[in-house]
Amino acid sequence: MNVISLLQAERTTLSFEFFPPKDESASDTLLETVHELDRLNPAFVSVTYGAGGTTRERTRAVVQRIMKETCVPTIPHLTCIGHSEEEMMEILDRYAEDGVKTILALRGDPPRNQPDYDRSKDHFKYAGDLVKFIKEHSADFTIGVAGFPEGHPTTQNRLIEMDHFKKKIDAGADYICTQLFFDNHDFSDYRERCQLAGIHLPIVAGIMPITTISGMLRMAELAEGSRFPASLLRVLNAAGDDAMLIRQAGIDYAKTQCQGLIDQGTSGIHLYTLNKSRGTIEIAESLSF
Repeated sequence: MNVISLLQAERTTLSFEFFPPKDESASDTLLETVHELDRLNPAFVSVTYGAGGTTRERTRAVVQRIMKETCVPTIPHLTCIGHSEEEMMEILDRYAEDGVKTILALRGDPPRNQPDYDRSKDHFKYAGDLVKFIKEHSADFTIGVAGFPEGHPTTQNRLIEMDHFKKKIDAGADYICTQLFFDNHDFSDYRERCQLAGIHLPIVAGIMPITTISGMLRMAELAEGSRFPASLLRVLNAAGDDAMLIRQAGIDYAKTQCQGLIDQGTSGIHLYTLNKSRGTIEIAESLSF
């Protein structure tokens, strides 16, 4: 069964995200994590793609290994910044040869070591351009795109933002996977705004449990514009400086958030694992589908 068929089923799906490790030892550890999470029967797993394509080969290597060692549908992220049309065609051809069926098409970020990166020279300016290219040149791929329940960080006008998003969807997207959020009201409102804009694709909710205060601060830096609601801050503050209590408070908050999404009939829940299994398993095993 393909990813879209699973997302269109009545039961909320569960899926996981990983990032490509930096060395062989870390790759072995990641595969142990993948095998531990495989028993939860995820609908799919995805593997991220570094800024400016910096993890291109490592992303593909992880995707290949997961597909070889498990039966879980594996979705590579693919960003368009810094790639020519020829490079993109080569990447897609190689993934097709590997047996990849689905691509998560993203705009992405410029390489971190190039603060003056000139995006005007890029062949693909926006994720929608990449979606259109994939659909025209590799029609067999199912294509996912990113959604932003809290609003896109580069577009302050929410009306214009949804117009831009509709164009990306109309370019050929098949489903939506959201960036992380901590308030389910933001997701519900986003889903309704999509419907009002004529967007009726499956929407997978991206959830990242907070397990450390330093991790939350890092998250705030990377995910520009992320909201940390009072309900979350309250339980974290109650934990004080106790690392174990902070971790459990973050896990419990994510459990409640995920169950609420299931209860409202969300197509899927996508857990950002940070390549770790313990917290992800705790959350998944607490849920009633």
